[in-house]
Amino acid sequence: MQGDVRYWFPAKRYGWGWGPPITWQGWATLVAFLILIAIGAALIPTHTLVGFIAYAVVLTVLFAGVCWWKGEPPRWQWGGE
Repeated sequence: MQGDVRYWFPAKRYGWGWGPPITWQGWATLVAFLILIAIGAALIPTHTLVGFIAYAVVLTVLFAGVCWWKGEPPRWQWGGE
């Protein structure tokens, strides 16, 4: 029997995916993601839009991986329990 599993990100009530974080670790991950996006926007020159898009895609894939790993298993929901 597995111990008490504590998810960082709950499944959304409607639709598919995850909702806002419910633990401090989830909030720290979300804030770190947003800060890294902002730093990239400030440091990557504006004429290299492709570079920023690639940077943002990599960060988004990594963030989604953390959500998949530490979040409640995603499934399509219609609002019921």
